[in-house]
Amino acid sequence: MNSLPKLVRGELSHPVDPRVTAMAAAIAAEYPGSARAVLFYGSCLRESELDGLMLDFYLIVSDYGDAYDRRWLAAANRLIPPNVFPFQHGGLVAKYAVLSEADFHRLNGPETRNVSVWARFAQPSRIVWAVDDTARDKAVAAISRAAPTLLTAAGRVASEAPLDWWRRAFALTYSAELRAERQGRAQSVVDADPDRYRRFADAAIAAVPARAAGGGWARRRIEGKALSIVRLAKAAFTYAGGIDYLAWKINRHAGTKIEIKPWQRRWPLLAALTLVPRLMRSGAIR
Repeated sequence: MNSLPKLVRGELSHPVDPRVTAMAAAIAAEYPGSARAVLFYGSCLRESELDGLMLDFYLIVSDYGDAYDRRWLAAANRLIPPNVFPFQHGGLVAKYAVLSEADFHRLNGPETRNVSVWARFAQPSRIVWAVDDTARDKAVAAISRAAPTLLTAAGRVASEAPLDWWRRAFALTYSAELRAERQGRAQSVVDADPDRYRRFADAAIAAVPARAAGGGWARRRIEGKALSIVRLAKAAFTYAGGIDYLAWKINRHAGTKIEIKPWQRRWPLLAALTLVPRLMRSGAIR
């Protein structure tokens, strides 16, 4: 059986579209002296589609104080990680989230109840830029924590097939965030590449404590959804065009036709907060 870090390292090194690599390098260039690694993940990676979609990246930096010229951005990233920013390069559009190496390691592990990082990096991702081998090694080590954290949080169920464990675990994480996704999205994450999850299963399960019972999901849901609202509010100040991105994301996944009105552009924080209850009533956000 391959070790989990070996499997993670191999997956992270798979080649991607050269346009993704070019965009990652351009993102890193915005943070000279602090950029450590850029990771590509999400639906564009799973579906191998780029045009007309928004690419998802994580930028890992050495320290927030080194990454930003403005202290308030460093403070926001430190207090409510991550900061998220829009980006365009080579005719493609993207968003990237900023985390320090220390936070990226912590948020991939069981010491945090919030699912947002370890749920994403239990899924496939790629290192598309790294400043050096040390940065690459640290990213591998952090991401290797994600899958065991996910499965441990879900808990063991007697005689459950590995793929069903993965599916159940992702479904739990989706329930703990405000997600503009259709029902069944969590299952489709696994079903998009079941061989990958079979290949990772033995190594990931071996890292799960023998008596892992999971649990605590009621608290995770309350905290996770509250944090999602706080992050939406923060994005109204840190993410240029954030309200347009929110509408695009909801329309894409929920099949709605939300159009942003002039007052919503003027008051993006209020607009974001008014969209949340409307979407929860419709079932588009869970």
